[in-house]
Amino acid sequence: MTALETSPPLRAEEFANTGDLLDAAARVHGDRDAYVEPGTARISFAKWVFRSRSLAAHLSEHGVGKGDVVALILPSGIDYAVCFAAISILGAVTTGVNPRLGPRETEAIFEQSRPVLAIRDPDAGLREVPAGYPVMSRADAVAAAMAGLGVTPSVAVTRSDPVTIVFTSGTTGLPKGAWFDADNLAASAAAAGVMSAPYDRRLTGTPFPHAGYMSKLWDQLIWGTAVVTGPVPWSAAGMYAVLRDERVTVGGGVPTQWEKLLELPGLDRSAFVHLRVGVVASAPASPALVSRVRDLIGVPLVVRYAMTESPTVSGTEPDDAREIQFRTVGRPQHGMTVRVTDDDGRELPRGEVGRIRIRGGCVTRGYWNNDTLTADSFDRDGFFVSGDLGYFTGEGNLALAGRVGDMYIRGGFNVHPIEVEHTIGEHPDVRQAAVVGHPAPVIGEIGVAFVVPEDPESPPSLEDLRTWSRARLADYKAPDHMIVVDAIPLNAMAKIDRVALRSLAQEHLSRTPAVRRR
Repeated sequence: MTALETSPPLRAEEFANTGDLLDAAARVHGDRDAYVEPGTARISFAKWVFRSRSLAAHLSEHGVGKGDVVALILPSGIDYAVCFAAISILGAVTTGVNPRLGPRETEAIFEQSRPVLAIRDPDAGLREVPAGYPVMSRADAVAAAMAGLGVTPSVAVTRSDPVTIVFTSGTTGLPKGAWFDADNLAASAAAAGVMSAPYDRRLTGTPFPHAGYMSKLWDQLIWGTAVVTGPVPWSAAGMYAVLRDERVTVGGGVPTQWEKLLELPGLDRSAFVHLRVGVVASAPASPALVSRVRDLIGVPLVVRYAMTESPTVSGTEPDDAREIQFRTVGRPQHGMTVRVTDDDGRELPRGEVGRIRIRGGCVTRGYWNNDTLTADSFDRDGFFVSGDLGYFTGEGNLALAGRVGDMYIRGGFNVHPIEVEHTIGEHPDVRQAAVVGHPAPVIGEIGVAFVVPEDPESPPSLEDLRTWSRARLADYKAPDHMIVVDAIPLNAMAKIDRVALRSLAQEHLSRTPAVRRR
């Protein structure tokens, strides 16, 4: 069964705002699970909406109204979801603070969004609220939600009113706040494809402040999806238990998590009888991993391409060949249009690398309180001009080549790291790879490959990788140096942290000419 062969229990076009949809979800989905914190707590759709309306009444009494921003500094889970829904009912705007961001980024989020209130758990080890902003404790918010007292005010909220602000990771500067309205959220549900089917049970490892959660509220309500949070702290055994015990139908994870799951002794394929699709996030899955997941677990892996500014862009399909799953991010999803252009906006032929531009209902309305940046980020045809580089294959699949700032120039030739990473990642002795450019005399920049080996006791040599790469790519794309690592560092958005890798390259190359293990 795929989502394309079924109809959702609710239809987005029938609802004027998020509050109306929440009420319908409570009636239609009723006692079905809405959120599950394995081994801790769970809540039905009916109770979720009941608590959200109770909290909304409490927030209203404390002055929160339509258009106000409320910041959440809470762990991912039921309480976060209740607060998000309550704020939406009032026509207010929710923003979340990613727990991996530092104090500088957190201050920038508050400076840009100017929340009238922050709801924070003082006991969860999360960031402090910057000085000068009102704070409500998690305990007080939970008590208000459970009380069932008060009347939610009637607020005229439309689908074009803002619902959420999602901030970028701040990897290349201070975070920027992309905002979305209910029409955006409805478009995300319409573009879900194989990711959504009636009453799915979805395992998510995405922090709730991430666009992967904040943009999916309508998708969850329309399809009746149970959101199952991952084990904390994460472990392969914990993931296995959650997939089995919670009858998960859609499982998400980064490649390393899938690899570690497959390494568990006594892996029982019958434990995954409910799982219909696995989703790879943040980094590509190697062809070997795609094959092993299908063989050992019995489900296909699919890849999704997204960004903070457009939480849905493109994706592969379960029946795509493993090479397509590894080397591309599939075709544009329903309602999305993707162009690959030169710097002047001229569309490029298939196979030629250029800037990726995106238009469709899932794309942000702009950056919060920053009209200048918003105007600079869209072209005259209404396409969002991303910082990603890519190309279309002859079959029409989109392949990523890297970020604009990630490309390096070796001896006058452009090298896009993702292409090299994909090639190295196919080497039988490589589990995962990342490549960055590093300044060098005479030729400008060289390629430094960071490699997680299949066997830590027997990693491939630099010459192995150079020979492998030269047989498949232009010779100047072969890495010049190799550093063996236990894991590729990730940023707050769970993507390869190239800033950290460049620092590591500088550190190691100042001490060694060729290869160093970290």
